[in-house]
Amino acid sequence: MAAAVPLTEEQIRYYRLTVHHLDHRYPAAHLQEAAGVCGLQNSPPGAWQTAMFARLTCTLTELQTALEQEKTLLQAWSYRGAPVVFPTAESPRFLSAMEAYPGEEPWIYTRGITLALDYLGMDWAEAFARVEEACTYLENHTIQSKEELDRVLARQVALRLSPVLRQRWEAPSPYGRPDRQTVGGAVVSFALRPCSFRGRVVFGTRQGIHPTFTAYTRWVGGPVPGDPAVGEKMVRQFLHAYGPATRAELTEWLGCSPAQAKRLWSLVEKDLVPVCKQGKRAYMQEADLAAVGNARPPACPLVLLGPHDPYLDARDRSLLVADPIRQRKVWQTVANPGVLLRNGQVAGMWKTSVHGDRLDATLTPFAPLDASAVEWVQEQTADYALFKGLSPGHFTLTEP
Repeated sequence: MAAAVPLTEEQIRYYRLTVHHLDHRYPAAHLQEAAGVCGLQNSPPGAWQTAMFARLTCTLTELQTALEQEKTLLQAWSYRGAPVVFPTAESPRFLSAMEAYPGEEPWIYTRGITLALDYLGMDWAEAFARVEEACTYLENHTIQSKEELDRVLARQVALRLSPVLRQRWEAPSPYGRPDRQTVGGAVVSFALRPCSFRGRVVFGTRQGIHPTFTAYTRWVGGPVPGDPAVGEKMVRQFLHAYGPATRAELTEWLGCSPAQAKRLWSLVEKDLVPVCKQGKRAYMQEADLAAVGNARPPACPLVLLGPHDPYLDARDRSLLVADPIRQRKVWQTVANPGVLLRNGQVAGMWKTSVHGDRLDATLTPFAPLDASAVEWVQEQTADYALFKGLSPGHFTLTEP
């Protein structure tokens, strides 16, 4: 077994800052490149725009034009079943590559479906096939809101069921919203993620507070392109963005089963170089290893990131936040804060609140900041308010 190349935490962080386009602000022309590193999670809605603000000199109008008019960017459910914005040209990597083979279940985004399937007396394969068939409705229709999407597709399935099974399908949901969701609606909700991987459903133009949904073919104008090497490309790009990494970290990032991750990892395993990361063995691609050795600190050590930024999606969180208590504050179950980075390491948290047309910001550093750093953050939050079409409001610095 080859000896593992030792890497320092600083080298890894500097490398990742560069890969994630966080070493300096890039021109808007780099939009496709920046979005294609590993996609941009868009939950909460607007998170992808905040991620682009940290990377590019751009406007909201430019971003929305690329997503909804030019359609050079696309939003669909992707890794971990999350809504992700990515280059339309790279749809195979963010959709087809996520598809599991038979026997590679369960995934985190369908694990809870068992209760509904047991009640229906239906297995996963049949349920998924029925929902996928119902999704053909989207080839000629656009539906507003996720809740309405579940209802409409559940009705499409119900039309093809026997009277007895339809009665169970249309029974109140066992998942906590029986007044607004049926058992069938819950099954649809679970199955939509793997349907997305086949291009059966994507996000369309947002209307007010609600997204819209339609088929990939209707939105883009053709099917998801075929690519027999797409699984390998996806894993290589994951390693490029989050290396050095392990197969377990790939499993967690994808939200897939260990069996699926094992198959995908085997596509690149022979080409990987072992390294020592935080005293443990991990792996990188040879070209990326050379880049780590040449990585340098960014010109400006400070960066403001929004919640669920791709940089924060690394699975080795101790590289970014050493203290486990602070890790739980940064990566919460819901309502994650934004963070302040210093040379790639989390140095504090920030949050915003909107009052009318004013955006207020609060910064909580993990250690005292000098006056110049505080001034920089205040300027950045003011620029962010303008980026969002709001007026800069109150800036509050709380005790670390």
